[in-house]
Amino acid sequence: MLRGLLSFSSMTMVSRVLGLVRDSVITTTFGTNAVTDAFWVAFRVPNFLRRLFAEGSFATAFVPVFTEVKETRSHEELRELMARVAGTLAGVLMVVTALGLIFAPQLANLFASGADTDPAKQGLLVDLFRLTFPFLFFVSLTALAGGALNSFQRFAMPALTPVILNLCMIAGALWLAPRMDVPILALGWSVLVAGLLQLLFQLPSLKGINLLTLPRWGWRHPGVRRVMTLMIPTLFGSSVAQINLLLDTVIAAKLTDGSQSWLSLADRFLELPLGVFGVALGTVILPALARHHVGTDRDGFSNALDWGLRMTLLIAIPAMLGLLLLAEPLIATLFQHGEFTAFDTRMTALAVYGLSAGLPAFALLKIVLPAYYARQDTRTPVRAGIAALVANMVFNFILLAVLYHVMVPAELRAQGVMQALGQQPGLHLALGIASALSSYLNLGLLWYWLGKTDVYQRRPGWGRFLVRLGVSCAAMVAVLLALLQWLPAFTPMGLWERIGALALLVGGGGLTYLLVQGMLGLRPRDLRGH
Repeated sequence: MLRGLLSFSSMTMVSRVLGLVRDSVITTTFGTNAVTDAFWVAFRVPNFLRRLFAEGSFATAFVPVFTEVKETRSHEELRELMARVAGTLAGVLMVVTALGLIFAPQLANLFASGADTDPAKQGLLVDLFRLTFPFLFFVSLTALAGGALNSFQRFAMPALTPVILNLCMIAGALWLAPRMDVPILALGWSVLVAGLLQLLFQLPSLKGINLLTLPRWGWRHPGVRRVMTLMIPTLFGSSVAQINLLLDTVIAAKLTDGSQSWLSLADRFLELPLGVFGVALGTVILPALARHHVGTDRDGFSNALDWGLRMTLLIAIPAMLGLLLLAEPLIATLFQHGEFTAFDTRMTALAVYGLSAGLPAFALLKIVLPAYYARQDTRTPVRAGIAALVANMVFNFILLAVLYHVMVPAELRAQGVMQALGQQPGLHLALGIASALSSYLNLGLLWYWLGKTDVYQRRPGWGRFLVRLGVSCAAMVAVLLALLQWLPAFTPMGLWERIGALALLVGGGGLTYLLVQGMLGLRPRDLRGH
């Protein structure tokens, strides 16, 4: 599993780093304003549906069924399953995409800033929705191909595919936007083109494993019915974080201009460690867990899960601490150019503080959920997901109320609640904290119910592992605090000064963590899967 993890992680790292470059180009070119917010909203909705249907519920339902057929039946039966699933998925996606195009004005109304929304900006949001929604169709089929490749231990190509999206959006911002009457529409066209190119990019690899077949409708096919039966409950269970993010988008639309952009950028910072390690681990471990389950290898199942948990904590805890301490230096260095101001840096940092506190939970969910899906248990994650979803909304309103009374001055409050929400910056912090808290609740419930199934037996050495982790993190934090105290403030620095100072912080903190881990006994063999 380690080899698969390294392959997936290295390719994902390229994609996520390019994602940061992409967002830097967008913020530098367009700034953080109502127009940029409109694009992020229009992109977030189909992207949410992609994660919900394709990478979320569909992937977690498809991979166990696909793996079982791969391990127990002929390759021709596997090709038949692939053709029927692809055809059925494509049919459903056509309907969903068509509905998105037809009801784009209604979606724009839902995500608008309020009653005083500029009609021109409202029309822009409609146009952006109609450009970005077909992305869902192409990228969901891409995820299907990626799930099949992952089951054959081909992790690199699916992980590298998102690079195409980032490259297209960078080209759209730098090359196409200056040539358009409405520059922000260039990003919409970039997303549409990227979706098609991502699908085409996967096809040669799919042909290499002899699974490139003509899609056929197969609603009554037994394999398709099993995938759909497993998929429907997982719509909530595997994608609670994404549903929370979408609901947060609706609430953020009522806050001050720029809130959508600040939250989107903050989510990007979480996507780097979460995508490179959390999602990578979940992607690699799901086929392994499914294979152990099919083979009734209980010890292998438990060992694979234990390895995934340790690897996740080894990365997620220091990543969380690093983001909490280095949010402003990171944001200032990467984004504070052109239209992106020091004020935007501070506001984005607030969102990072809130969201990064939940990074360990977000990452561990990527490991714990496959433990259920590999055994084709989709009901339990639904129960936990619904509880977390409700809790997220409750946390949103409670924390917004608290910050409203703490941050909003009396003279602004006198103008009315909705007016105050739309003018007071910083209230988006509540949304980040609420997402983090609800993710911990989701994780806690899943862990509690997993313990009752008795499918996981802790391997020896957890006490030593946690002590080593705690001491290493403490040493890293001490070094970072000392360096931050010594270095001047980041926002007034020039670009190259920021790059040098950030390199010192990241290098000093990361090297300290690794050195202390090594001094306390961490060895390469400890990272290998079992």
